[in-house]
Amino acid sequence: MNRAPLLLLYLNVLVIATCGLVYELLAGTLASYLLGDSVTQFSLIIGLYLSAMGAGAWLSRLVPDPRLGRCFIEVELAVALLGGFSAPLLFLAFSRLEVFGVLLYGMVFAIGLLVGLELPLLMRILKGHLDFEDLVSRVLTFDYAGALFASLLFPLLLVPRLGLVRTSLLCGILNAGVGLWGTTLLRPLLTTRGLGGLRGRACLVIGLLAAALIKADSLTSLAEEGAIGHPILHAESTPYQRIVLTKNERGFQLHLNGHLQFNSVDEHRYHEALVHPALSTVRPPQSVLVLGGGDGLAVREILRHRSVKKVTLVDLDPGMTTLADRFPPLEQLSRSALKDPRVTVINDDAFVWISGDDTRFDAVIIDFPDPGTFAIGKLYSTRFYRLLQQRLRPDALVSIQCTSPLVAPRSYWCIVKTLEAVGFHVRPYHAAVPSFGEWGYVLAAMKPVPQRLTLPPELAGELRFLTDGILNSLFELPPDLKRVDADINQLNSQALVRYYDQEWGAWK
Repeated sequence: MNRAPLLLLYLNVLVIATCGLVYELLAGTLASYLLGDSVTQFSLIIGLYLSAMGAGAWLSRLVPDPRLGRCFIEVELAVALLGGFSAPLLFLAFSRLEVFGVLLYGMVFAIGLLVGLELPLLMRILKGHLDFEDLVSRVLTFDYAGALFASLLFPLLLVPRLGLVRTSLLCGILNAGVGLWGTTLLRPLLTTRGLGGLRGRACLVIGLLAAALIKADSLTSLAEEGAIGHPILHAESTPYQRIVLTKNERGFQLHLNGHLQFNSVDEHRYHEALVHPALSTVRPPQSVLVLGGGDGLAVREILRHRSVKKVTLVDLDPGMTTLADRFPPLEQLSRSALKDPRVTVINDDAFVWISGDDTRFDAVIIDFPDPGTFAIGKLYSTRFYRLLQQRLRPDALVSIQCTSPLVAPRSYWCIVKTLEAVGFHVRPYHAAVPSFGEWGYVLAAMKPVPQRLTLPPELAGELRFLTDGILNSLFELPPDLKRVDADINQLNSQALVRYYDQEWGAWK
């Protein structure tokens, strides 16, 4: 075999480890998109994957020495086919939750089983060419190096540049390429009979994966349309999320990571209810901070108030705050709000930004996504709200979207209790938004919030939803939205994320 064993060692172990971890990360990411609670999903997937690798390693002992080379190549092609098509298949299963779960965990176990077979087979192939101590140290070194390589490539390059589907297919091609190369490097261990068929299968797998890679956009659109239920107008992946815009007979919808953010038909109800109670209480508001809300629709409502001189919007994803440039209907819907000279857009993590900035504001509008992950849950914690207090002028008002008090009552009242725990006076309220159902908000301030609110005169005839009467009726909570007991959302425990996952999971 000459130098072939060393070539296999240095390259194949690296590819095997890299691609294996990428498949695992892909599964965890897709699971968190649909099933929520990314910590739980990643924990389950990592545990299942590692246990499957252990089972694969145990099964490797059953492979007889004369079949080591052929078995290694067959396993490599199986990993390429199953791992390469894992993301497209899981995307296609998005629309059927019961099928998605079975397919997800089945694929994770099967891929882990095959990856667990690969390294023991390779070590047995190489044992006659290296000392045992040298063999083990090199294999494990490059195995761990591949894991590090994958953990860096996945979030920094693969997903932002290629997306989940292309990443999956590209890794499959790499695995199949190793299998094809192995038919040459392991030629002394392979019989002539059947060698052509083995190479043919390797080329076929590469061809299928390459064809799917070329058609990746079509596969992704097909899967997302099946999951979302509407034709896709625009889709893109950023380093932070998957942005999809769809249409129906009456308007268009924005989805982030598969979750609906607004429907153009009724978003005015959501955003008027979010913005105007706070800005109608602060007289006159001049400086407003918006956290989240990168679509510009909350800013559109803020700019209706003539007294406003400065709006600062902090949103993590520049792909979101520039989306209107690539999707003209959003530009029209937002009335080009983010291009108004009074508006400053800052792309930063709100938690980091608010820790370092010392500007104080008359009002703060918080339009974060629902707290389905710990990364978002920290933005609803006591620590974050204490930092927020330092950005408020004495009479400032804060308005926060707080998920549905009907579907997720403990989540909603957890947010209320957390605000109260750091010293805010809180007035809960709600609004009916057809696309979401009964939706919850809170007004919070360092002083008691007035009981009677009045819209400013310049909004007369401007709003599609709110009037003075409707505005004040939002604060009347019916019996089925009454307060329930909940824990405070601390940064180190984040009870809110647990509540949210349980309540929305039961609703789904």
